[in-house]
Amino acid sequence: MKKVFSVIAVLSLLSMLGLIFFQFLWLKSAKETKEQQMKDKITVAVSDAATRLMQLKKPFSFPGSVQSDIRTSVIELYSKEEIADILRRSFDRHLLTKVPFEFAVVRSNPAEDQLQSDNFIKYYLDSANNYNHVIRLESPSGSLLESLSADEYLMVIVPNQKTIILRQLTWFIIGAILFTLIITASFFLTIRALIRQKKLSEIKSDFINNMTHEFKTPLATISLAVDALRNEKVMEDREKSAYFTGIIKEENKRMNKQVETILQAAMLEKQQIHLNLKKISAHQMISAAVNNIRLPLQDKQGNLVLQFSASKDMVLADEVHFTNLINSLLDNALKYSGEAPTIKVITSNTQSLFKVRVEDNGIGMSKETLGRIFEKFYRAHTGNLHNVKGFGLGLSYVKTMVEAHKGSIKAESTLGKGSSFTIQIPLAK
Repeated sequence: MKKVFSVIAVLSLLSMLGLIFFQFLWLKSAKETKEQQMKDKITVAVSDAATRLMQLKKPFSFPGSVQSDIRTSVIELYSKEEIADILRRSFDRHLLTKVPFEFAVVRSNPAEDQLQSDNFIKYYLDSANNYNHVIRLESPSGSLLESLSADEYLMVIVPNQKTIILRQLTWFIIGAILFTLIITASFFLTIRALIRQKKLSEIKSDFINNMTHEFKTPLATISLAVDALRNEKVMEDREKSAYFTGIIKEENKRMNKQVETILQAAMLEKQQIHLNLKKISAHQMISAAVNNIRLPLQDKQGNLVLQFSASKDMVLADEVHFTNLINSLLDNALKYSGEAPTIKVITSNTQSLFKVRVEDNGIGMSKETLGRIFEKFYRAHTGNLHNVKGFGLGLSYVKTMVEAHKGSIKAESTLGKGSSFTIQIPLAK
């Protein structure tokens, strides 16, 4: 099972990384394609604008000298607003409506005049982040102006081309990131579910083994007691018969208690337990629970310290369940203590809460165990202490009941020194 789980995890991880990698390659390819498409469109649009610029604004005539009436310089023929308008219309025709640009018309001789847009120099100096296109302005082949045309160039800069491309790919990028996050979340949820199922499977196996052991012991004892009762000498001795009958009764009670614990856990899981809440003294219920543990504590030569410091102890509680949860904490403290245990029960108040703290000087718990003690069926490793019995349902029941009373429970422990549980529930109005 462990090997299969590892294989599934590795294959899922590789699949997720592969999808992310190919999505990245696809986005990179889409970006490069968009860049090339834009460059091609800009080249065609600028060429179209250059052709239109070379069509003279006014027809020429020869009333006097040629030099006085024929002007072949674009710089002389057009204002920068007119050139900008021609470029804008050309960009729009080639589906570059929202693409900004800056331009300049320059002559081959740098000393001569130039015509440029307001921000041309600014973007020209930052050419690394922009797309530059230069085209020579030529009169149509065969025209009279072809030989007279000045040597001029139209320079067009598209600022921040990478930003424009990324803006066009925004929804593709958002979609890729979104679905990558969904795939990643699905992967981790799947792994988490597998880990949880694996853990539940282990808990189930431990519970069945533990339950089998817990029932096997009293059944074996009852079987031996019944065999003893069939003996003629025992049958004639009323004292021995009563002794063995008592053993059968006690073991039967023990089995009934275990069955009741399992049924109670099932009812808690289905939320079928309804509390009979009433105003009652918490000290009274704690005292009742303490009385149940006095004899087992005396058998271990232990010590019980009661410190009822709470001035207000009236709470809204279910008497049976509240007493049971205190009894579970005391029983837990006794089970996980060594010889001569000391158990302290201390009560106190805050402004609106009743607090009860159960401390012991037992074997304590590690941080890992402390984080899992309220899990159903979980049982702490007890090291050399092998006499601890149960199904791992006690503290799960305690936490559920405390929360049902609108309270909270906190556990603290130091390995080898003992543990403490603090319960807080609201005081009755």
